[in-house]
Amino acid sequence: MIVRWGLGELPEVLAEAGIARPLVIASERWRTLDVPHVAWWSEVPSVHVDVPGDADGLVAIGGGSAIDTAKHTSAETGLPVVHVPTTYSGAEWTTFYGVRSPDRVMRGGGAGAHPAAIVYDVDLTLDLPRDQTAGTAMNALAHCAEALYVAGRSPAGDEQALLGAPLVADALPRVLADPSDRHARTDLLRGAMHAGNALGLAGLGLAHAMAQALGGAYGLPHGAMNALCLAPALEFNVRVVPEEVGRFGAAIGGDAAERSRELAVLGGFERLGDFGIPQADLPALAEAAANRGGNQANPRPATPGEILQLFERIY
Repeated sequence: MIVRWGLGELPEVLAEAGIARPLVIASERWRTLDVPHVAWWSEVPSVHVDVPGDADGLVAIGGGSAIDTAKHTSAETGLPVVHVPTTYSGAEWTTFYGVRSPDRVMRGGGAGAHPAAIVYDVDLTLDLPRDQTAGTAMNALAHCAEALYVAGRSPAGDEQALLGAPLVADALPRVLADPSDRHARTDLLRGAMHAGNALGLAGLGLAHAMAQALGGAYGLPHGAMNALCLAPALEFNVRVVPEEVGRFGAAIGGDAAERSRELAVLGGFERLGDFGIPQADLPALAEAAANRGGNQANPRPATPGEILQLFERIY
């Protein structure tokens, strides 16, 4: 994967990736950016993108929704995609994606995208709202935690997770205290970069399975759901893989679950009920989470009944 810092590097990156006529997939707010493009698709997310016949690649600018839309398009067309992430979601490192309708309800998913490069630019994150900052940063932290114990773990994934986790845990409070702190934003983005790399190397676990079941059913932000689900998933996994969860806790400066919960609350995420999720729906959501790939890759897959208990704990 080609990785560069600074939006000014994008033309050179496109040339390295063999892309001369990219379709840009990004919301209207990024129209003011000076980026090469043959056309611009601004409906993010989308279940389908119209790709001009002369486009020879894709550029995604935005958070997970824009990047997943571009990855879906890449998988359908075979075109290479260059990602310019503006949040801390880590989606830029994977070939799999979720498909959401414009109202953000999950409509499906798949794999097979062709990511060619990533361009990070901290200036694109400076105006990120507080809830998106905290939510996507907690998503990055979950990538680090899960990379240390899921079925796909590896020494390379462990290394990236342990580089990313302390950066995210240290920088997030600083960014929330002063969102314009460019140095703190840079540290947070670098932490998210390592976290995304860990995700791409290792895959997802229980926390993500829970978050995906919740977010996909109601169109809720994936980061916010991960912020809520990480601590209970760690409490479940510490009984199964205590050494691995302990390594994560040491990396973020305390008990893994408690420190994760503190950071989530600092970002404004405390209870599932705050998001209007009906308590009566929790059993069905637990069943859906249990069947997701992340739970199946967990050190021990949780049963629907166990996941229901975890949901009730944070409701």
